[in-house]
Amino acid sequence: MTCKEVREYMLDAAQENPVAGLDEHLRSCASCAREMQSMRQTMALLDEWAAPEPSPYFDSRLRARVREAAAEPRGWLDWVRGPAVAFALALLMLASITIFRNAPDHQVAANPKPSPASVVQTGTAVSDLQELEHDGDMYANFDMLDDLGGETANP
Repeated sequence: MTCKEVREYMLDAAQENPVAGLDEHLRSCASCAREMQSMRQTMALLDEWAAPEPSPYFDSRLRARVREAAAEPRGWLDWVRGPAVAFALALLMLASITIFRNAPDHQVAANPKPSPASVVQTGTAVSDLQELEHDGDMYANFDMLDDLGGETANP
């Protein structure tokens, strides 16, 4: 064992709990042996120590002080510490989370300027021409229409 490991187990060993390998190290290391002896003396002193008894009037004086503290007028900030405020804050947080989760997603466009096509009102001649131009581009790339173009229906 190293000195560091011995110091970790010293309290257990001072309370007469056996620790493997500790005795060998204490025989070879005078510094750890002195520290162990000091720890055992401290533990013996603590075993002999007795807590002082409280005075016979301790309980009655304590109850009187508690009654006095309860009878004192409270300040305007004491309501902050009450459970009603904690409940109100929890309710506020719950409402905020609910509103946040149910809010529609708003996406910000990369280009904040509106395109010319979005400025034109629907149902006007300009919007109809833009739609036809868009449809023409789509049909120009549609190979199936080329195949149907040669076949015409005869009435």
